[in-house]
Amino acid sequence: MEFLTIEHLRKTYGKGETEVRAINDLSFSVPKGQMCAIIGPSGSGKSTLLHILGGVDRPTSGKIWVDGEDVYAKNQKDLAVFRRRKVGLIYQFYNLIPVLNAEENITLPTVMDGRQPDKERLEQMLDLLGLKKRRDHLPSQMSGGQQQRVSIGRALFTSPAVILGDEPTGNLDSKNTAEILALLRESNKKFEQTMVIITHDDDVAAQCDRIITLSDGKLIKDEMTGL
Repeated sequence: MEFLTIEHLRKTYGKGETEVRAINDLSFSVPKGQMCAIIGPSGSGKSTLLHILGGVDRPTSGKIWVDGEDVYAKNQKDLAVFRRRKVGLIYQFYNLIPVLNAEENITLPTVMDGRQPDKERLEQMLDLLGLKKRRDHLPSQMSGGQQQRVSIGRALFTSPAVILGDEPTGNLDSKNTAEILALLRESNKKFEQTMVIITHDDDVAAQCDRIITLSDGKLIKDEMTGL
């Protein structure tokens, strides 16, 4: 079942001689539960694609379907709800709120959506992340690997339709990179999370089910890893 579908996606910046085609007629689909890596050189369109998938930046043309919903057919209000409820974002530099502890950072999207956090779900997340003893710690009291675990918990907590990772291990050492990848893979399998991971690291990409390579905003290679 195709869960995420991109149809003839284009994103251009500027006009005339200054026009830049960041995404150039891109089409592909991702089945539910697949962990997909997006790789390519700087300027290939990876980050632009991630922002469009996350409902942050509108495409110039084309369509994106997530779990049967035409994302950019929505008005701004509905698009904001879509971002909060259907998309989980994991950033390279964590983007945690420094005055909130681990538990508060994880549940923040739910609170901002005007809902009460599910306590059972929270305990499940803290256990999966290995953060039960760190639940009351502020970001400044945690290591980089622990902060990234909190960031992952925040992305997973609302059970979003798709998880988007923007170089999620780019700021970590090899040991923490391996631990975070194992955690993402465990979550992918346990909760059937559909994941799209942007990365420059070939070893990270190799841990995914599929690798899509972009160049100049176009898909130039699409291969399964055999995992």
